[in-house]
Amino acid sequence: MRDSPEISVIISTYNAPDWLSKTLEGYRVQEFKDFELVIADDGSEVETKDLIAEFASRVEFTVTHVWHEDHGFQKTKILNKAILASRADYLLMSDGDCIPRSDFLEVHMRYREPGYFLSGGYHKLPMSISESIDFSDIQEQRCFDLGWLKKKGMKSSVKNLKFNARGFTQKLLNALTPAKASWNGHNASGWKSDILKINGFDERMQYGGEDRELGERLINLGIKSKQIRYSAICIHLDHERGYKNEESIEKNLAIRKITKKERKTWTDFGVEKTTE
Repeated sequence: MRDSPEISVIISTYNAPDWLSKTLEGYRVQEFKDFELVIADDGSEVETKDLIAEFASRVEFTVTHVWHEDHGFQKTKILNKAILASRADYLLMSDGDCIPRSDFLEVHMRYREPGYFLSGGYHKLPMSISESIDFSDIQEQRCFDLGWLKKKGMKSSVKNLKFNARGFTQKLLNALTPAKASWNGHNASGWKSDILKINGFDERMQYGGEDRELGERLINLGIKSKQIRYSAICIHLDHERGYKNEESIEKNLAIRKITKKERKTWTDFGVEKTTE
């Protein structure tokens, strides 16, 4: 294996060790092996630190814990720090409440292409199923089996096609989905050089579209997006969103409006600080 991995997986988390432990187990059983994990921790307490250290001690790939003090929702700031800490030329970003299917990284590596970023999705689980999933369900991939999920109470939905789609069906569904191929913080990947060209995340932004704004600047730069939501599969564990508020959403929408109108490719509030 080379000194630097083929892909760096950046996982954001904040005080959710139970969900993070399940997510990490999903990466432990990945079919693609040449990767590192960079945990972007927005100020979690010591339980999360201990969990990550214990996990890192028993896996063969590198796990880097990037942490800063808790001063409210600062996901964009910790993600920029994680970008700088990553060692691969290609980056995948997801969240610590999203368990990846065992082919998740292989799919991202297969579809990556210069001049593009990849846009995946997730499948939201109800709390009852989220809590019932244990390590053996992840190791044996039962939590990605539609029959198993239905027995657990999963409701019927066209979105359930994600679990069984293969080959041509995947490609067809990726082409037909009305969902835009945006940069989604729970399942998106792109070239580190492209992300640095736009100066990473805008650190003025809090919850609500902060990831999509990064993708909009990538598109303004000339990078195209590729839809893989029916190919790169992860399941989202349920939780409350205490950090969600209308003020931050409105502020973010205003920033995104300017990004689109002025076709901005750079933020002065990103990885490289050009303003005070």
